[in-house]
Amino acid sequence: MLVKQFKNGGVISINNVPHIIESVEKHTPSARGAATIYKIRCRNLINQTKTDLSCKGEDNYDEPDFRQAEVQYLYKEGTNYVFMDVNTYDQLPLDAAAVGDDKYYLVEDMEGIFALILEDRIVGIRLPDVVEQKLVECDPAIKGQSATNRGKTAKTETGLVLQVPEYMEQDEVVRVDTRTGKFLGRVGTSF
Repeated sequence: MLVKQFKNGGVISINNVPHIIESVEKHTPSARGAATIYKIRCRNLINQTKTDLSCKGEDNYDEPDFRQAEVQYLYKEGTNYVFMDVNTYDQLPLDAAAVGDDKYYLVEDMEGIFALILEDRIVGIRLPDVVEQKLVECDPAIKGQSATNRGKTAKTETGLVLQVPEYMEQDEVVRVDTRTGKFLGRVGTSF
């Protein structure tokens, strides 16, 4: 796969080890004849280390031999997060280290997740771009406060800490971007 085709969540092989692409930045130089440089941040799906690459758009990387399966997150058991393949109903455990910060977006019975399976073993997950979560800690709204750009810190049911507008209250459901961890909007009223 050519570097200029890379997208967040894609998987490439570096030294025969699968890596998930976490971010792609395109840097176009102002000088004539200079090549566009792509800055890529990847995470090793075996040992969870981060790798940064600087590449030209025409550089080529192989895709590892893996399969993706749609899964549902079931529960956490010890140091493992347990997912279920929605087609085969097989339960697939994934170590907490491999889940990493994605744990802040996992709610029991959550669907729309894809497992990356290498040699019949789950090595990583790809979350949906947007999830809905309930605010469990949030400073009270200030009377007479309008919807402004000022924000306050809030915590969701999974422990994710994010900035929300001042008018948000505890028990409201919000939409969160899993790629950036940022508040996108209110879903509705409380549960």
